[in-house]
Amino acid sequence: MTHAQENTSSTIASDWPTLLKDNRRTGGREDAAARAPKKVRWQARLGSSIRSAPVLGNGLLYVTTVGGTVFAIEGNTGRTRWKFQIKDQIHSTPSFWKNLLLFGSDSGAVYAVDADLGVKVWEASANGEVWTSPVTAAGVVYFGSADARLYAVEAETGRQKWAQEFGGRIYSTAFAATDAIYFGCGDGNVYCVEATSGKAMWHTSTGNGIDSSPALAGDTLLIGSEDFFFYALDSKNGAVKWKYETGLGIASSPVVAGQLVVIGSKDGYLYALEIPTGRLVWKAHVGGVVTAPPVIADDVVCIQSWGTLAFEISTGKEAWRAGVGGAVQSAPVLTKDAMYLASLDGDVYALE
Repeated sequence: MTHAQENTSSTIASDWPTLLKDNRRTGGREDAAARAPKKVRWQARLGSSIRSAPVLGNGLLYVTTVGGTVFAIEGNTGRTRWKFQIKDQIHSTPSFWKNLLLFGSDSGAVYAVDADLGVKVWEASANGEVWTSPVTAAGVVYFGSADARLYAVEAETGRQKWAQEFGGRIYSTAFAATDAIYFGCGDGNVYCVEATSGKAMWHTSTGNGIDSSPALAGDTLLIGSEDFFFYALDSKNGAVKWKYETGLGIASSPVVAGQLVVIGSKDGYLYALEIPTGRLVWKAHVGGVVTAPPVIADDVVCIQSWGTLAFEISTGKEAWRAGVGGAVQSAPVLTKDAMYLASLDGDVYALE
């Protein structure tokens, strides 16, 4: 399968328009600084808990809060450009399609908001909470819901194209290839479905529910499960190429760096594995439960777990760590000159 996922029509190098920077789940790579932050550029207090990751586009940092507010914050100053309020809680990490900011809500509504003006363009509906991040490919937005359905809607209008029901709640953000959509499900299965219809082409069972979001490296689909295992599957038929056992369940999503995949586990460790073989390259102790996805900055991999830690990507040796006032467990946004963090207690930080 080839990659087909879209972010925006005019992204620049410093943009971070979706979870793990781009829909290929590269988690930053060479666009981000590898050095430890030295000072706080600004701090913004949003007044509500944040359980999602921020995204960055055209100099604005977009943050959703549990209180139901979406903030557009100037990356240089921390000043709020606009706010968009809904009645429901938001746990969904936003994403971009062209100039639309897309996100789900706990009521099941998925919104498209003008990223410049902060006004609603369209609204689509599911029958259960949407904690996943909307993913767009070929003008179609895909998102899973706690109602056990995967939805496809038109990116321009929000009109539903199809909805398919599966065996459990869907908290795994989908991966969209040219003709197939991959995601994990609460029933313990990894699914591959047709992009045009949602019809299942194959599924592979794991031993427990799946919240981890998949990544695709060549023809290898990579995903974690609450059964403690990390899986490498053949993207064409779902056959298990290899699996690696960690000490606890895996809710973290993987990040791909060349022939290496890095994943966090609730056992408090970060694992770097060879994609072709599943061989452990290194294992690093983070010190707390890891549920956030790692991100990559040049030659280090960063992880949020009650602080930000960076490990050398080649060896797993700790490179630096940085702490802020509140607990930080979502993925950071990394650029060449700044790191943006969102805390559980509702503070957003720009570090430089």
